[in-house]
Amino acid sequence: MNKIVLVILPIAVIIAILFTAGCTTAPPASTSPVVQATPHYPAVSINATPVQYAEVNGITLGYREFGAGEPLLLVAGFSATMDTQWNETFLSILASKYHVYTYDHRRMGYSGDDDAPPTISLYADDAAGLISALGYDSMHVYGVSMGSSVSQKLVIDHPERVRKLVLDSVTYSIYVPETKLLYTIINRSATDSTQPAGVREEAEANLVWNGSWDKLSAIDKDVMLVVGTDDVLTPDEVAVRMTGQINDSWLVRFKGLPHVGSHYAPVEYGENALNFLEMDESPLE
Repeated sequence: MNKIVLVILPIAVIIAILFTAGCTTAPPASTSPVVQATPHYPAVSINATPVQYAEVNGITLGYREFGAGEPLLLVAGFSATMDTQWNETFLSILASKYHVYTYDHRRMGYSGDDDAPPTISLYADDAAGLISALGYDSMHVYGVSMGSSVSQKLVIDHPERVRKLVLDSVTYSIYVPETKLLYTIINRSATDSTQPAGVREEAEANLVWNGSWDKLSAIDKDVMLVVGTDDVLTPDEVAVRMTGQINDSWLVRFKGLPHVGSHYAPVEYGENALNFLEMDESPLE
């Protein structure tokens, strides 16, 4: 049976902002609330953590690592990099229990590129290759926005690489009626010469993606979908529909939060992820 949870947050963290990092060009740092890590979570610094490099599928991908424990791969969203996508408090919570890896998609941030046509499948192949290059057979995976599309393709094409899966701010296609605003942003970005080449390539990849709907029911992993009820880019009704399609999946809805709510409620999102990743859902013997 699929599980749906509605989380009501304190009013102080209910901040509805339309455009957030991971969906469109990252906003200036001043637009995101500065939240310090709570005392029981050792703080992490993105800028102070060195960038490392791995050879994957004929290109070089830049990555960072935090914490220790079972491996957890974070997959960034559209137009975001590992410098801009992740809230440090959110990272510190995950890194308190897990060996967290962040990375840049090809032609974004610190990563290289080749002449391969950009597709969601290619980004998923890169994620699978990075897991292997880092010395693991599999990892837990947390994908946000476009990163959740890449993560869906990863678990569909490379199921052996995925342990548990979190899909945050998710849709199975940018062409469904509820994601009309997201489609407009993606479509405009694909031909906007003022956007970096990597962002235009990501837009093209989204536009040619046929979606995942027909494959969702075949996913045989522990999956949690996360969405804010004020998300206007990937609205919560899409996540509800997907939860019904993915067998035994969880859905957590954060009341009053927008797209990529971990920027506005990092403690709640981080602890929610920890609870799911640490939960033993194996059948009783």
